[in-house]
Amino acid sequence: MDTTILLADDHQIVRDGIRTLINSTVGLTVIGEAADGRAAVSRCVELKPDVILLDVGLPGLNGVEAARQIHDQTPKTQIVALSMLAEASYVRRMFQAGASAYLLKDCAFEELVRALDAVKAGKTWVSPSISGVVLQDYLKDVRPQGSEMLNRLTPREREVLQLLAEGRATKQIAADLFVSVKTAETHRQNLMKKLEIFNIADLTKFALREGLTQLDG
Repeated sequence: MDTTILLADDHQIVRDGIRTLINSTVGLTVIGEAADGRAAVSRCVELKPDVILLDVGLPGLNGVEAARQIHDQTPKTQIVALSMLAEASYVRRMFQAGASAYLLKDCAFEELVRALDAVKAGKTWVSPSISGVVLQDYLKDVRPQGSEMLNRLTPREREVLQLLAEGRATKQIAADLFVSVKTAETHRQNLMKKLEIFNIADLTKFALREGLTQLDG
């Protein structure tokens, strides 16, 4: 029986390339795609794939937050993170959110296949090129669940922060999250108070620094 896979990446050409390679590999089948984090979660709930290939830098809802929701809502789906980012902090956050593997986007397709085999067998996988960085991170006994300031926020406030950093107005945020404008504004005010940051420019810098969003996903 084929391993079913959902692709989540905001670049169509990336999805096209990976889909072609996967569908030409015996035992692997792409059953769906998503171009942003929120769609990735909903498609996972709908399709219940064996594996989701999840871009860390998705718009709307970043890969870390999407991974948390996918892990909670469809725990049998294995999460394989794909990223251009080799920093240990991103790797750590994705594994803490429920990922089973972390691969760099410049890896060979053969590595992706090996990673898929590993997670199917209940193992974890990290791209060999960054395994040393990850090891150093743990040897330094670095175990935070993110920065202290970021941990002050609720999951919903982190979503609002990402959307603010991506340039969404309060009305747009309310529509994206299916809440009232008043509720979205309350989340915005609360997160600003918790972070002690009261302008969008500094909120954006904070979101970029914490990996909630990227200049180029």
